[in-house]
Amino acid sequence: MTTTASTRESYGKVLLELGRENPDIVVLGGDLNKSTFIHLFAEEFPNRFFDLGPAEQNMMSIAAGLASSGKTPFASTFAVFGSGRPYDQIRLGISQPHLNVKIVVTHAGLSPGDDGISAQGIEDLSLMCALPGFTVIAP
Repeated sequence: MTTTASTRESYGKVLLELGRENPDIVVLGGDLNKSTFIHLFAEEFPNRFFDLGPAEQNMMSIAAGLASSGKTPFASTFAVFGSGRPYDQIRLGISQPHLNVKIVVTHAGLSPGDDGISAQGIEDLSLMCALPGFTVIAP
């Protein structure tokens, strides 16, 4: 029997597994921890989880600092909030110095549907695709 799960639920479960294998993984959330399923990681590893609330610029700057200190940060929120608002921090603090930061966002493009217009955008994909060294995947 095949089971199905949303991509964000699968992400949360796989992130938890990766956290068990690699103690250098840290996770940063932007006020949408249950929606992005990173609460699963937070419950098991509260000392490696940082809930920064709706402060995406700070989240990306902190992720850059953690990466430059040898950690592997995963920064997660909705795509529209994890691309446009912190774009300058991502461009200057993560992309240009080629830091190992994983920006994993959900609700890319127009896919949010019922979550409303503030969670939708069409520019999120193009902004991130324009950055050197980034691999952008939108399942």
